[in-house]
Amino acid sequence: MTGCVEVGDPVRPANVLGIGTRTDERAVRSRNDSAWLLPTDGSRTNHRLREDMRRFDDEDEVDLVVVGAGAGGSVLTQRLARAGWRVVCLDAGPFWDPDRDWVSDERGSHTLYWTEPRQIGGSDPVPLGSNNSGRGVGGSMVHYAGYTPRFHPSDFRTMSQDGVGADWPFGYEELRPFYEAIEHELPVAGQDWPWGDPHTYPHHPHPVGGNGEIFLRGAKAAGIEARVGPVAIANGRFGHRPHCIYRGFCLQGCKVNAKASPLITHVPDALAHGAEIRPDSHVTRVLVDDRTGTDPVATGVEYLGAGRLHRQRARAVAVCGYSIETPRLLLLSATSRFPRGLGNDHDQVGRYLMVQGAPQTAGRFEDEIRMYKAPPPEVSSEQFYETDPTKPYRRGWSIQTVSPLPITWAEHVAAQGHWGAPLREYMRDYVHWATLGALCEYLPQPDNRVTLADEKDRHGLPVAHFAYSQCENDRLLTKAATASMEAVLRAAGASEVMTIDRYAHLVGGARLAARAEDGVVDADHRVFGVPNLYVVDGSTLPTQGSANPALTVMALAARAADRLTRRARRGLTEHQTRS
Repeated sequence: MTGCVEVGDPVRPANVLGIGTRTDERAVRSRNDSAWLLPTDGSRTNHRLREDMRRFDDEDEVDLVVVGAGAGGSVLTQRLARAGWRVVCLDAGPFWDPDRDWVSDERGSHTLYWTEPRQIGGSDPVPLGSNNSGRGVGGSMVHYAGYTPRFHPSDFRTMSQDGVGADWPFGYEELRPFYEAIEHELPVAGQDWPWGDPHTYPHHPHPVGGNGEIFLRGAKAAGIEARVGPVAIANGRFGHRPHCIYRGFCLQGCKVNAKASPLITHVPDALAHGAEIRPDSHVTRVLVDDRTGTDPVATGVEYLGAGRLHRQRARAVAVCGYSIETPRLLLLSATSRFPRGLGNDHDQVGRYLMVQGAPQTAGRFEDEIRMYKAPPPEVSSEQFYETDPTKPYRRGWSIQTVSPLPITWAEHVAAQGHWGAPLREYMRDYVHWATLGALCEYLPQPDNRVTLADEKDRHGLPVAHFAYSQCENDRLLTKAATASMEAVLRAAGASEVMTIDRYAHLVGGARLAARAEDGVVDADHRVFGVPNLYVVDGSTLPTQGSANPALTVMALAARAADRLTRRARRGLTEHQTRS
């Protein structure tokens, strides 16, 4: 069971979406040429493009300054640069060079994570690190597994439909075209998707390895529907990006450039259209002029770079620092008009921060599985995603293959209390184990929030304090999800199972809302009270579903850019053009 198993897709004929045809290539390149701007000489970085990048002075008033070059910030920068805006994107981390900076080694890849100090608290504190933080251009998508499912239509109306969570200020239908566009730009590979809004993917599913075969076999025996994908990993050559070689180091930064991240899917096109990516630039404050008219106006940002404090002037500011650093920056940017932080008149900044419960279950098999011999993201199921009215809990979970590498596998075993000789035996037995993970939709709660701590960082700024406590619905979801994964592995023939509790993705903290009393930004991602200040990242999500958030964050950024360009010309913000 050490090889790959070919998975057919009998429903969809080849090229039904035109993938691989000249027509589809023209459609993608008409909005994003990044895959064709990568080098063809065997290296992974277009150094000439970076060297020739347009550079603005701090004194230049650009149209938009973006804080953070992750899933939201990179897409927003690319879209607006292509529309003719003068955009500077600042990121606190480095401008990664996959050939130079990334290694196929678990321990050697910890530089990809955000390791600045933070405080955690609450009754169920959430460790912050490798699976919920990112550092550098590309953000956490540099080291995410690669799963890119859509949210379901129900995720946008959980309060109306299920009496929990919150309703978004717009529906799934408004995001659908942006999902489709981003799926083609990454591109996403997978079987036809039957859940939520049923849809197809531009690339056919990848072959699966031993772990994926176990999931498919066990799911079939347990009566659970499963599908291969969806993953943002090229299945075949895409532009100048190569095919996946199934080396299994997706979480360590893909040195092949087969797995999508904004570093290769959107930043090259942004540079080609005149945007500046300014790495190693830690933004410490959004600058706001309180004296102009009835509404305060953002005028730029302060940031630390090369040991000096700088100010970048801008007509508009977009904060894209994600669920911990975005609320922190808004709180750090207090003014006389906003003494408790920007957009915080109603004490909403930092609240309703969510984390997905991510219990992980491993099963032992007589055959060698060798789960490291393929990308961790292979097979998933959303059969339990929606609320089951017969159950005592609301909302649901998804199941995915996760395939931990040896260090992460040791953490899994040690979390069961195995040390010394038993731990060594489990490590020797590593090749016989298959591992599944769940994503449970933990509910948004107002006291799960980011505030400023008394502790200071190396720049003398208050660090973020993240308090988190589960509710009873969260605990019931975890229990049910664990039972479903153990059932799959038992049905596949596992002789032993081991389950640990963990957390996964963070979202929320500056959520979208129809009213300032209920959130931080409106349906256009504008911060309430500062009409030319935007938040465009995962912190804006009012609910989180049971889906990995990367695709939704990118789709939201594409939608936000579309609305900005429709409302303005050549970078004039709505504040300057409104009637």
